[in-house]
Amino acid sequence: MTETRDWLTEGLPNIWLPYTQMATAAPPLAVVASQGVRLRLADGRELIDGISSWWTACHGYNHPHIRAAVERQLATLPHVMFAGLVHEPALRLAQRLAALLPGDLERVFFTESGSVAVEVALKMAIQYWRNKGQAEKQRIVYFRHGYHGDTFATMALCDPEEGMHALFAGSMPDHIMAELPSDETTRRAFDLLLETHAGRLAAVIVEPLVQGAGGMKMHDAQTLAFIAEACRRHQVLLIADEIMTGFGRTGRLFACEEADVIPDIVCLSKALTGGTLPLAATVARRHVFEAFLADDPSAALMHGPTYMANALACAAANASLDLFEREPRLAQVAAIEAQLREELAPCRELAGVAGVRVKGAIGAVELAGGIGLDALRRRFAGLGVWVRPFGNVVYLMPPFVIGAADLATLTAAVRSVLAERAATL
Repeated sequence: MTETRDWLTEGLPNIWLPYTQMATAAPPLAVVASQGVRLRLADGRELIDGISSWWTACHGYNHPHIRAAVERQLATLPHVMFAGLVHEPALRLAQRLAALLPGDLERVFFTESGSVAVEVALKMAIQYWRNKGQAEKQRIVYFRHGYHGDTFATMALCDPEEGMHALFAGSMPDHIMAELPSDETTRRAFDLLLETHAGRLAAVIVEPLVQGAGGMKMHDAQTLAFIAEACRRHQVLLIADEIMTGFGRTGRLFACEEADVIPDIVCLSKALTGGTLPLAATVARRHVFEAFLADDPSAALMHGPTYMANALACAAANASLDLFEREPRLAQVAAIEAQLREELAPCRELAGVAGVRVKGAIGAVELAGGIGLDALRRRFAGLGVWVRPFGNVVYLMPPFVIGAADLATLTAAVRSVLAERAATL
């Protein structure tokens, strides 16, 4: 315990935590180990992880197959630059992703984070039109409640009112926000928007089926299919941000599959390596890639992260894909969905609850009134679960390997904490 106290107390004065007002926030919890669906704290407690470490740990923690793959790769080739050089883990991973994704999504550009994967998608979309002689097509359409990252280019595609980036208003590129076309009125408006601005639009970007950090807002496959068809008719590229939804979270390996949609560009990250190492991918269809092929060097895609296609991360991702092939992940997601629907439903009767939504291995309870996020987070930890509400949403996105008993503990904690809150309203 002395050793833990030393690194914690000595190190905290030098760390800057994300999304945290450090003048007032409670001290962070010190994690010393993880296994399966549990986090072990320095004080000896164990927490059932209800959010998969920001939606990444789809196979749980410390899976032996991923660990062994990373250990083997570490012993031979941890990393090498990916300019003029390639390596087997990256090429094999690119081939496997192309085979899994729908249609001719076949050219994979690797980066290290979801935000950068979206940045690359924007570059691809804008330069695609420039290379085709239509340099005026530079604007992007995004949707209310959307979230696509924290870099300046991606912040410009997040809901300016409900997102976390209002502080930077006026310092970002000017793009066009639309309502999701989920009914006749919004569909007419969306179609008119594309028709009116098609001459200057490079792409539409959407989080298919579930808008994650914008509040776990959910829409149906028909909405996604309408967006794709409208983009096709008006000659606007479609970018699917599957960073959160990809790799089984909504019940299909990729959310776009539910609507039989083949986006022009797909962004992947989070669960790509099973929650072990940073890696992301931007995958383009054949016609997008071919627009960059020319004798002119300026037609090439000018982007190249230092740790692009990191061999250790690619080894982890290949091992993660092995697990999707060998183990019943999508069946586990279906079981999680059924249990979340049943066990979160009573929350609808509580005061201060505005709604309950479930899709795949995602369960969200939307709250009304004052939230008190820090107090809610501390209360969840006191019940032995790691649940981190944000905005006005308490949500669960557990690892796919979670058992029914542990999931019941998570849902019981949500009902209990929200019942306590309801009693104070």
